[in-house]
Amino acid sequence: MAVAAQDHQHADLTRRGEAVMGFDQSTTTHHFRLTAQGGDIEVTANDAKDSASIAQIRTHLQHIATSFAAGNFTAPMLIHAREPPGVKAMKRGGDRIAYSFEEIERGGIVKMVTASPALRDAVREFLRFQIEDHKTGDPVRD
Repeated sequence: MAVAAQDHQHADLTRRGEAVMGFDQSTTTHHFRLTAQGGDIEVTANDAKDSASIAQIRTHLQHIATSFAAGNFTAPMLIHAREPPGVKAMKRGGDRIAYSFEEIERGGIVKMVTASPALRDAVREFLRFQIEDHKTGDPVRD
């Protein structure tokens, strides 16, 4: 894909992300981490004094953890304008994936944990897509 098209696609992703997540993407940082049992979604405010962004990040991530646990993956589909890879298997996995929210300094983390190798792979596939689409530069291998 040409650089101009990639830049336009990322700008669209950022606009949709701000609408769905409720906070300015340019003042926050996303990380998507692969773990031995699945992976994590971490979002932090770049400025420790930005209490409004910190509160909205936490609200959004709590919503994500609750929604994913209920099999609802609408938010990432709205942000990315398509169903991310791994979502079908994560939906089928139901309660075999534990989704939890944890507050951290300047934001929060959603942890996705499973004992199933197939579901772990689905979570990782989902996170690798996030890494690429959000251009976070996070490692795509554990």
